[in-house]
Amino acid sequence: MFSLLVSFLVLIAGYFVYGRVAEKVFSPDGRKTPAIAINDGVDCIPIKPWKAFLIQLLNIAGTGPIFGALMGACFGPVVFLWIVLGSVLGGGVHDYFCGMISSRNRGASVVELSGNYLGRVVKSLMLVFTLLLLVLTGAVFVNSPASLLTILTRKWAFGENFWIIVILVYYLLATLLPIDKIIGRFYPVFGFLLLLMAVCVLGGIVFGPYKIPEITLSGLHPENLPVWPFMFITVACGAVSGFHATQSPVVAKCITSEMHGRRVFYGAMISEAVIALVWAAAGVAFYGSTELLNNALHNFGNSGTVYEISRTALGSFGGVLAIVGVIVCPITSGDTAFRSARLIVAEITHLDQKNIKNRLVITIPLLFLGACLTQIDFDVLWRYFSWANQTLAMMSLWVSTAYLIKEKTCKAVSFITAIPATFMSAVSLTYILMAKEGFRLGRNIAYPAGICFGFVLFCFYLFFMSRSKRGLK
Repeated sequence: MFSLLVSFLVLIAGYFVYGRVAEKVFSPDGRKTPAIAINDGVDCIPIKPWKAFLIQLLNIAGTGPIFGALMGACFGPVVFLWIVLGSVLGGGVHDYFCGMISSRNRGASVVELSGNYLGRVVKSLMLVFTLLLLVLTGAVFVNSPASLLTILTRKWAFGENFWIIVILVYYLLATLLPIDKIIGRFYPVFGFLLLLMAVCVLGGIVFGPYKIPEITLSGLHPENLPVWPFMFITVACGAVSGFHATQSPVVAKCITSEMHGRRVFYGAMISEAVIALVWAAAGVAFYGSTELLNNALHNFGNSGTVYEISRTALGSFGGVLAIVGVIVCPITSGDTAFRSARLIVAEITHLDQKNIKNRLVITIPLLFLGACLTQIDFDVLWRYFSWANQTLAMMSLWVSTAYLIKEKTCKAVSFITAIPATFMSAVSLTYILMAKEGFRLGRNIAYPAGICFGFVLFCFYLFFMSRSKRGLK
């Protein structure tokens, strides 16, 4: 319990201290944001700061900080350290700079930003990874609510494919309509419910007959998966997540002042980390051991495990909250994933998005591809989603680093993004070398290769930073 309390305090301190450091490095000013300068009535629309915060939270979260945290809790309480340090030093910085740099570039996507600051080759690579991740996200966040809806409506004989079609139709509407029609009106409410769900679950665990274990550095995964790199890939939303790089530009188009950036982007990431911390603690405390938690995830699935914890700890009220969390939250992240994909394709094709026909031309093929992916096993989808997610985080952090080197007189401030970028580079390569869906190599090869990869990229960074300094002189 003491470890959990300290973790919450570090997250709060991280927002006020390290979040302000990130803000000082970026130096927001009074220039017009896309919501004011463009205001196209579709994607660039002014939204109040508190609404923008809740929309950003819901967009980046979905069930990520719930499912990912529960799977991460199978490694033991060491997951607390990754959630806290990852979100403060990596995730919050990642989301803040992605959002603010986008705002400075007329709401450009992370793909367009990569071309601006790292060149055409990186832009092409980023385009592939980003669209892959967004379509995978949409597919993942169709399957999980559809499976639970199928269970809940079993007596009416509604099959899973029926609910997949219903959710995809909703995605079509939410992706096509102006952002203030559905997202701006309803998502702040759902964002509040996501926070309420976490608070209630925390109360049920703390005041119930459960024991929250203290942090230990030991890896306790019952399948003997090593903490490095598997835990850092498993827990993305709630620590560091490349998916957030696709969502921050969506909200960057709607903030009315750069001074709101820390509250909206960094603040939403820390709030997501709080949610992840609650569910990680709930997982290890409720089942009493990582083995029993892992068994529950295998036997009941992620949705069933969330429902069991909520229902047992909070009664029927908890059951309702679980249904809201597992159905509504992933749907809201899924539709903004397809919205982001539409905007990225529109940037590449230069199709004007004020015209609804152009929006349809882009959206329908994306949804069709997402529908095809829903037929793949969920566990396989999740593994590829997780790796693509963290690889995109690595690339987005390098984009932010390149921006700081180019735009700031003091090039050394770029360390704030270069250090987490180096770390995520090592994580991403090590994982794909070891994973079942990757090359299945042993630790003796994967570990040195991953560390060398991160080291080489960091050396390139130091070289370009040094060359940039000489160019200034």
